[in-house]
Amino acid sequence: MQNNVKATRMARGLQQNELAKLVGISRQTLSLIEKGQYNPSLKLCINIAHALGSDLNQLFWKELDQ
Repeated sequence: MQNNVKATRMARGLQQNELAKLVGISRQTLSLIEKGQYNPSLKLCINIAHALGSDLNQLFWKELDQ
């Protein structure tokens, strides 16, 4: 699943380990989320969005090709 977590995290000046600590997951799990290799729960998505001062649409919404 593609997402904008990494770009948003970097724009906020956070390292992976800092964001992971804020949302209560390991850095490795965050890395997998950023790579699209792990589908987080809705609760975790909300926690990530909150920690980044963002929203679910900005971080996780994928436009369908028409």
